Amino acid sequence: MLDFDELHDVIFSHFYHSLFFVKNVLAQISGRLFSDSGPRRSSRLSGEASINSNGNAIALSGNGTNNSSKHLGGSKLSHIKFRSMTIRKGQSWANENIEEGIHNDVQNDSRLNITSASSCSSHVIEVKSCEQEAPTLPDGGLVMSSSKVISGASEILSLLRVLGEGYRLSCLYRCQDALDTYLKLPLDHYNTGWVLRQVGKAYVELVDYVEADRAFSLARQITPYSLEGMDIYSTVLYHLKEDMKLSYLAQELISTDRLSPQSWCAMGNCYSLQKDHETALKNFQRAVQLNPRFAYAHTLCGHEYVALEDFENGVKCYQSSLMIDERHYNAWYGLGMIYLHQEKFDFSEHHFRKAFQLNPQSSVIMSYFGTALHAVKRSKEAMVIMEEAILADRKNPLPMYQKANILMSLERFDEALKVLEELKECSPCESSVYALMGSIYNRHNMHDKAMLHYGIALDLKPSATDAATIKAAIEKLHVPDEIEDKL
Repeated sequence: MLDFDELHDVIFSHFYHSLFFVKNVLAQISGRLFSDSGPRRSSRLSGEASINSNGNAIALSGNGTNNSSKHLGGSKLSHIKFRSMTIRKGQSWANENIEEGIHNDVQNDSRLNITSASSCSSHVIEVKSCEQEAPTLPDGGLVMSSSKVISGASEILSLLRVLGEGYRLSCLYRCQDALDTYLKLPLDHYNTGWVLRQVGKAYVELVDYVEADRAFSLARQITPYSLEGMDIYSTVLYHLKEDMKLSYLAQELISTDRLSPQSWCAMGNCYSLQKDHETALKNFQRAVQLNPRFAYAHTLCGHEYVALEDFENGVKCYQSSLMIDERHYNAWYGLGMIYLHQEKFDFSEHHFRKAFQLNPQSSVIMSYFGTALHAVKRSKEAMVIMEEAILADRKNPLPMYQKANILMSLERFDEALKVLEELKECSPCESSVYALMGSIYNRHNMHDKAMLHYGIALDLKPSATDAATIKAAIEKLHVPDEIEDKL
């Protein structure tokens, strides 16, 4: 579901100004190296002036001979070249004067070497003084020290470490830990498009769609032309039943980039919210056509096939998604739901287990995993999973309802009623809760209470399938005459 190349792009998009700091420091270091040529040039000129004065004295004492002048003509060269030339040519010059028998120039050459040596020693002292000043780097009136370079690099590494840790935790579906990690970022780096989209995805996995909507909305304001994660954002709006916001988002994404699969996923979710599953399926298939490697689009196609009760094509879509990304737990969950509906409980348990291994923090997956375990006569394991699901998300009513269902099948009616009474306080408008309570009272031969709860369940307008099941239960219910007169 998450691509590791995305983190690489984010490093350059969100820390570009930090890299500018390193670039400026390198420029300052380079400028310092070249700025040393100023004082060296002045010392070279002073050294050349003294050498020229010595050369004039040599020319006067040499009775008009200009053998030394052909070596002193190198004063136009740089100081380093002149120094090396003096050392090398001083030896050959002495040999030449021995052969010619000229002794005055040899004495003058020794003077020249002494002068050059003194110039070299003064230059060495200057270099040492420059090296001592190296920790401070002047640049345009600012003074930068090498400790600040190290501090800047350390800040960049610490930012990357926080980002990488948050992304790693998200990939492991440790979403609350990932959110806590992202909160360690400085405010300027937290309020960036990529980080806010990661925060939104973490809230989606925690089934906190309100906070996810807030994070994605802020990310849209900061980076309005980035379509990454907008498929997930459209699913958030689908679960919140925000049809107006979802329609507006889909239109904006299509106008931004018609060739993006995220745009067509948003459009498909918009039609799916309106119960137009055939049109929604066409939009999801368009997303698959644009990017056949987009696993989430295959999964959304599978969801629409299931809504159309075309389970065969639904299985194919989920399997195509898993061929692209075997860690895409939504596809494993979808296959488990199909096999659970078809009463292939062994297959269902296997696929829910795979989804649970990938995302062990999801209370929804744990709930259906426990249901599958109960269906294959492993009720003790199912009860353990249900307890974990309740602890994982106390706002989710599904695991409590499934726990009550398991307790009723085990004929532990009092415990089941206790769970349902607690659930009724949390979800007072859930028709299935009242229907299950009616079934329990019917098993207790408490027909008056059973009829009361069946009636409340019908008044809450359940789905057509649930309504038919409730009506069938009412028809089988033995109603005493006094209750029938009251009705």
